[in-house]
Amino acid sequence: MLVVTRLDRLARSMFDLQDIARTLERKGVDFVVLDQNIDTTTPAGRLTFHLLGAVAEFERDLIAERRNEGIARARQRGVRFGRRPKLTDAQIHELRSAHKAGEARQALMQRFGISKTTFYRLTSAGGG
Repeated sequence: MLVVTRLDRLARSMFDLQDIARTLERKGVDFVVLDQNIDTTTPAGRLTFHLLGAVAEFERDLIAERRNEGIARARQRGVRFGRRPKLTDAQIHELRSAHKAGEARQALMQRFGISKTTFYRLTSAGGG
């Protein structure tokens, strides 16, 4: 049996809590939460815990749905997500030209402030 004072001492989120509870159940370990009077050794305690879990899952689904709708609306307005490109199109063209002209990779990486991975991605046949 695992005894905790409060649910938030056991897990950071309801998702984590449900994962921990599944693991405990699989191993045959009951748990008791003292402050919330949840005792999974009793039918009422299991019901309370599962109701809390169901409400948390419902809330997580609602949040995800709202987030996805917000992202879709933002994309319709032309908002771009993610990191801004490190180099402009003109700088990429300049980088490729200098690379083709034989300028050293290390010098180009330093001049444009890019990593080796970015250098190879931008100078490869289909990169950019």
